[in-house]
Amino acid sequence: MYKFDQTKTPLFDALLEYVNNDTIPFHVPGHKKGQGMVSKFKDFIGTNVMSIDVTVFKQVDSLHKPTGAIKEAQELAADANNADHTFFCVHGTSGAIQAMIMSVVKEGDKILVPRNIHKSVTAGIILSGAMPVYMQPEIDSNVGVALNVTPETVKSTLEQNRDAKAVLIINPTYYGISTDIERIADIVHSYDIPLIVDEAHGPHLHFNDKLPISAMGAGADICAQSTHKIIGSLTQSSMLQVREGYVDVNRIKTVMSLLQTTSPSYILLASLDAARMQMATEGQELLDETIRLAKYARAEINNIDGLFCFGEEIVGEEGAYDFDPTKITITCKDLGISGHELERTLAEQYFIQPEMSDLYNILCVFSIGDTREKVDALLSALKEISKTYANRDRKKIDIIDVPKIPLRVLSPRDAFNGSTISMALEDSVGEISAEFLLAYPPGIPVLCPGEIITDEILEYVETLKDAGLYVQGTDDPEVNYIKVVNDCDQLDIITSA
Repeated sequence: MYKFDQTKTPLFDALLEYVNNDTIPFHVPGHKKGQGMVSKFKDFIGTNVMSIDVTVFKQVDSLHKPTGAIKEAQELAADANNADHTFFCVHGTSGAIQAMIMSVVKEGDKILVPRNIHKSVTAGIILSGAMPVYMQPEIDSNVGVALNVTPETVKSTLEQNRDAKAVLIINPTYYGISTDIERIADIVHSYDIPLIVDEAHGPHLHFNDKLPISAMGAGADICAQSTHKIIGSLTQSSMLQVREGYVDVNRIKTVMSLLQTTSPSYILLASLDAARMQMATEGQELLDETIRLAKYARAEINNIDGLFCFGEEIVGEEGAYDFDPTKITITCKDLGISGHELERTLAEQYFIQPEMSDLYNILCVFSIGDTREKVDALLSALKEISKTYANRDRKKIDIIDVPKIPLRVLSPRDAFNGSTISMALEDSVGEISAEFLLAYPPGIPVLCPGEIITDEILEYVETLKDAGLYVQGTDDPEVNYIKVVNDCDQLDIITSA
């Protein structure tokens, strides 16, 4: 089982000792255990949490050079997650992903990535100077959701790019779809390069045998996990799991130290320590209940007119090797409304806030914090909404094809850092983008820096905007203007190489 005593919370205990000793703080932060905090905020949040909002000193250890409580807490986390090393992250999983990428590739190196990556992956590519080689995930045309990349896609892409230095996959996806990650790990390692995994939406997988296999369990070399998303730590707290062999652990330490703040939040760090303990000691039972509630909700939703919630039947489709049932994707296009409209109705009329919406669906994330009462409230609201729209003429919403991956003529880094001008989006066809275009959430890029802007992309973006979805990535918040590369000499050098 575990090598260490997983009931321990060394970092949280060190902070409690500091508080119980009535230590007088002549250190930052300036609110001094809440004493100097404005009353309106302090009265709401309470003084307990502010009493452990401390800075770096021996008793509570240092995130950048851990030798005490943080060191022990990270070792416990590695043991709990079947990893050789764990690094606590207080700059979100986006920062962990950037560190993961910068640890395995440098300027000019090729890295294979799925096209349905989160923008943090592209940010990591820009920071590293690497060259992305995109792999197209499979698409479920019934619900308009990207599934996952297949082992065959990974293998064929590696055969065409034998000089690649690393492969990154998303597992599971935002919608809970897993690929055959064990097979992919074997394929990638046969090329003597590391497999790194964006496991933002799978920090819970290792702790219940009814869920898909975790990245570490499947043989991945590094994975970035959003501990806060599913298993109880505070928002912005994440973990980076590492296995020795194909990666340089000292390089990872250095990059993590380079990117992370020198004033980390001990509140966030302590929440990681506590969340790990909870999962290691109670995870199987807690997640059993989460899965039970999710299956109950899925069955009930599929009995509501106009709604559909896919489940385990998707397993077996190309790109869907396994499925995390805690992700509840509710397809509403047969009601004649967009996912954005359904999300807005739930939030504004019923005070129920889904995780996100796209053109055709809303996503509800189930976790260990959900109850039958809250699930029933969601189901009751969905039934009322269905009845409302059942009496109206339903306008059919067709699935729109996501634009093809455009031609890249510059590295993302060169385009992002190069000389640029801003122009109207409608006039930008044929230009080289210096910015992103993506629908957020989930932050999947339609256009990345260095790629040629096409008519197809503009039409797709306008469709998203017309549906009320949040398109972002440009300096212009309305996404009417976009920055394009204005250095033709640079372009000639790159394209002639």
